Amino acid sequence: MLTRTGRLSIALLLTGVLTPAMAQTGYDRRAYRRAVDAAIISDIAKDRQAERDARRAPYASPGYGSIRTAQAAREACGAEARRDVGGGAKLLGAPVARTMSTGWEVEGDLDVGDGKGALPFVCSVRNGSVSGVLLGE
Repeated sequence: MLTRTGRLSIALLLTGVLTPAMAQTGYDRRAYRRAVDAAIISDIAKDRQAERDARRAPYASPGYGSIRTAQAAREACGAEARRDVGGGAKLLGAPVARTMSTGWEVEGDLDVGDGKGALPFVCSVRNGSVSGVLLGE
């Protein structure tokens, strides 16, 4: 897949390569320039759509894919909580996932290994991605 600058570079390259080969009438130049302009405008529209999509789903969870089941929610939230705590934290038992209108709420405990016991966490999965992890005291 080419980036916007890559497609623009190809369009500019084609402008320089194909223009001498084309019949040099005013109509041909205008038609070719319209085609290049349309390609650039299409790229701009795609970029703007990608920005709108990113604003709609700002908490996309990279690496987990779309979370649609309780098992996937438990795994993603457990991994996210372990990553937030760091230091080789381990899950104690299986986290519990409860369904909500827009996703899942997951509760579980982590063994941090500092001798203080279990560290509880609550995780929220909204619209197919982990939206937040709250670690207990």
